[in-house]
Amino acid sequence: MKYQGKSTRKATGGRLRLNRSKRKFELGRDFTIPVIGAQKLKVLNVTGNGSKVRVLKSDVVNVTDPKTGKTQKVKMTTVTENPANKNYVRRNFLTKGTFVTTELGKARITNRPGQDGCINAVLVA
Repeated sequence: MKYQGKSTRKATGGRLRLNRSKRKFELGRDFTIPVIGAQKLKVLNVTGNGSKVRVLKSDVVNVTDPKTGKTQKVKMTTVTENPANKNYVRRNFLTKGTFVTTELGKARITNRPGQDGCINAVLVA
């Protein structure tokens, strides 16, 4: 869990004395980085009786061809490039902006798979 409230330090480095304690709604969750593998999803219960779906592993991606406008569900094989972190390439981590090789060719992931519950991508020429 990650506290997302106000810092306990001032800009000068001095200690800031808070006038109240931390609240449960100020907590966040650790981020999830999906990898390439057999499909595995995780459903989270969130505040307000809602739910979120996170992708833990996936080997399929919804690829849109910008020329024709058609979207297909295809298998992806590997991560070829990741602008977020170069070490994510060899570990096959899937983040927004990652370039993956699919059956149709090279594609760029356009959504945040750790939060959306699916992986969407656009073909790159």
